[in-house]
Amino acid sequence: MRAEYDFSKAIRKPLIPIKSKTRISIFIDNAVRDAFRLKAENARVGYQTMMNEALKQFLAESSRPITYASLRQILKEVLPTPQKRPTTGVAGTAQKRAAR
Repeated sequence: MRAEYDFSKAIRKPLIPIKSKTRISIFIDNAVRDAFRLKAENARVGYQTMMNEALKQFLAESSRPITYASLRQILKEVLPTPQKRPTTGVAGTAQKRAAR
């Protein structure tokens, strides 16, 4: 190493921007922030990092394709179970006679 360096012809270049993250300002409930801070403290990571991971996980789960099994489960939860209707009229009479 030299004792002295000559920076008289040095040119200041712009810093390399970090394109993987964007600074945003959002409003969240205090309870949500406190819960993330507590969990992050126990895991020894930053709470904003933990929030970012939770958001990434949510996006990954919500972008999964819907399978036949998951669709059946959703429909089972949403739609009411079909009820047997009482039979009436001529067709009902024929069914009652057949049952005797």
